[in-house]
Amino acid sequence: MEQDSFFMKYRIMTLAFFLIVFILIDLYVFQAVINVSANWPAVWKSAARYGFWIPSAACFIALFWWTFADPYSISAGMRNWILTGLFATYFSKLFGVFFLLIDDGQRLVRWVAKYFTKEPASPIQGEVISRSQFLSQAAMVATAIPFGAMAYGIISGAHDYRIRRQIVNIPNLPKQFDGLRIAQLSDIHSGSFFNKTAVKGGVEMVLGEKPDMIFFTGDLVNNEASEVKEYIDVFNKLRAPLGVFSVTGNHDYGDYKSWATKEAKQQNFKDLIEAHRLLGFDLLMNENRIINQGGEKLAIIGIENWGAGRWAKYGKLDAAYAGTQEATTKILLSHDPSHWDAQVRPAYKDIDLMLSGHTHGFQFGVEIGDFKWSPSQYAYKQWAGLYQEGEQQLYVNRGFGYLGYPGRVGMPPEITILELKRA
Repeated sequence: MEQDSFFMKYRIMTLAFFLIVFILIDLYVFQAVINVSANWPAVWKSAARYGFWIPSAACFIALFWWTFADPYSISAGMRNWILTGLFATYFSKLFGVFFLLIDDGQRLVRWVAKYFTKEPASPIQGEVISRSQFLSQAAMVATAIPFGAMAYGIISGAHDYRIRRQIVNIPNLPKQFDGLRIAQLSDIHSGSFFNKTAVKGGVEMVLGEKPDMIFFTGDLVNNEASEVKEYIDVFNKLRAPLGVFSVTGNHDYGDYKSWATKEAKQQNFKDLIEAHRLLGFDLLMNENRIINQGGEKLAIIGIENWGAGRWAKYGKLDAAYAGTQEATTKILLSHDPSHWDAQVRPAYKDIDLMLSGHTHGFQFGVEIGDFKWSPSQYAYKQWAGLYQEGEQQLYVNRGFGYLGYPGRVGMPPEITILELKRA
């Protein structure tokens, strides 16, 4: 009982802290709204000033609900939407705060200068926008742009599936596999989806490509196997003549959730494995499959999640690799691209191609022609697209789904179509 009382006091203190911070931000930015709308018609002025507080009011209500509601009455999805709303609203306003601080700074300098010089400021001739007015307008624009971009990323970007075609030249590729077409999906994160119809459209795009085989490179769910339940009938439509193969990603193990018991977590992972079976995916758990075409052999190697640094290392590449020596070409499915430099390239020189995901391209970035930029590149050396070192290659898929922020800005969800060619 005392512990419950302590946690409630802690939650109330946290609520009070965020309310104070958010209200201070609102009051500061609202001064710009007042300044900018000062000469507007009465109707537009009222709309701007009252409308400014609507998102804030929604955030305050959400905070109160989060604090006082039964924790089990708020689903993981709803929590994510609340966090997204809070972030989009107040992160955007911080851009406005930046310009207002510039405005207040320059006004403070002018006031200090006037105080010491005792000279009245000379009037500015002509009709020009005062610096204060200009910076207030800049603050409004700076607030609106990130908020609008994040809203657009949810409404349009989250399910704006794009097919990326990539030819992969492999010198030792057998003639029997020359022209083999592979569809790769990664990071479905089914627990984040909010538009089942759009997801179905993405699956239909894959099927429309008629690939010879399909690979899924991990993160079927966010935390719980139950998240994929209502999407079994969507993704089980994925079929290809040479098979559909999958591996696990770091989110599939439930490591980022508190479980009542160790057994509950273990059961969740068993349920996840069963979900792959129901989907018709051939889940490779540190094992391989040999594809034989006209006497020529192609090895599909799949391991559990293995990431460099702090990421979980469930994968056992030595076990997965065993028995593939006779295959002329070897393709590795490994969720985390950091695995390539850390273990694959140094110790397994005959793995020709590795397919990964994991990075999501940060769900935010800019790609124009050959130029690409994303915050993801500061965390991962290989974060999107095709990479080559010597005779070995890595392709990193930008992800089919999304995690946390339920949208994508400048980094649309990806369906990869790889065509293998003899170099």
